[in-house]
Amino acid sequence: MVSRPPTFCPDCGARLETITFDDRERMQCPTCETIVWHNPVPCAGVAVVDSSGPEPAVLCVERGIPPGVGEWTIPGGHIEIGEEPAAAAARELAEETGIVVETVDLEIMAASALPPRADKHVVTVHYVADWADAEGDPVAGSDATDARFWTPAEFAASSETFRPIHEDRFREAATLFE
Repeated sequence: MVSRPPTFCPDCGARLETITFDDRERMQCPTCETIVWHNPVPCAGVAVVDSSGPEPAVLCVERGIPPGVGEWTIPGGHIEIGEEPAAAAARELAEETGIVVETVDLEIMAASALPPRADKHVVTVHYVADWADAEGDPVAGSDATDARFWTPAEFAASSETFRPIHEDRFREAATLFE
C-alpha cells in the first residue's frame, strides 16, 4: 500500500501497469503480479472547545508547513503504526498546541475523507474535547505559526481561511457546546 499513486513495484522495481480489479483501476506489476494498493492515510484530530464565554470558542492552529501554509485547522495529523486514533488525536494536539487531554475525555465528532492534495488521500477521525478537561496554555508547535481559540463570529470577521473540511468541523464543534 502507498499513500500516493505508485509508478514502480515496491517488490521488484518494475514499472506498474493499470488493470481493472474489483471493478476499480489498480496498479499491478507485470513481472511479479503484485497489486499495489493506493489507500487513504489515516489521521486524527481534536477540537478543544471553550464554552465559558458568551459564544463557544474552538482551539485552532495556523499551519506553518506545507500543505496549506497560513490556513487554519483543527489540530491533528497522521496516526502512527500501532496507535489508536484517540491517542493520535491527543498526541497531535499536544505537539501542535501544548494542550494535553486524556483520551477518555475525547468524544468522536465525525469522520471525513478530505479532498486529495498532490494525489494524497486522507481520512480523518475528528474528536471533540471540553476545555475544562484540558491542561496547558495554547502555544504554536513546530509545524504551526499560531495556536489560538476562535469563536465562529471572530473567524467570520477575520480575513483568515480554513483548510478544506476543517471549517465544517470547527463550526460543528462550536455548536456542540452552545
